[in-house]
Amino acid sequence: MDILTIASVFLAGLLAGEELIVRYGVHPALVALDDTTQIRARQSLIYKLRVLVPVIFFAALGTAVAALVVGGTDAGFAFRVASVIALVAWLGTTFGGTVIINSAVIEWDAAAPPADWRAMIVRWGRVDVVRSAAAILAFAAVAVAAVLA
Repeated sequence: MDILTIASVFLAGLLAGEELIVRYGVHPALVALDDTTQIRARQSLIYKLRVLVPVIFFAALGTAVAALVVGGTDAGFAFRVASVIALVAWLGTTFGGTVIINSAVIEWDAAAPPADWRAMIVRWGRVDVVRSAAAILAFAAVAVAAVLA
């Protein structure tokens, strides 16, 4: 296994782990908080994660694409393709969904949020199910590709 494969698996694993924890750990915990605290916590998470997650994602995408390009058409080829497709799906759901909502959330007054704020959080959750599934699928695919290579 070469350094590119190891980096690809590692970075896709970081992304999948972050997405798994946010989707099934952090999001349910936030929903249980009172409204003002929930909104402030969401805003704080957005401030922190809007830098960290893109760094992890673009590094994962870059290594996955590089592994696809240099990996050849061995037994892991289809899984490398699947990992890149899943990462592109993650990107689409992120910029087409969660980023738009997060951009609104960060501007809310926690003491007086917009009337439809709960509906926006529900919509964010639906998009995030797809997004987290894409990250987990990308990790699984790149890991299988690494084993087959």
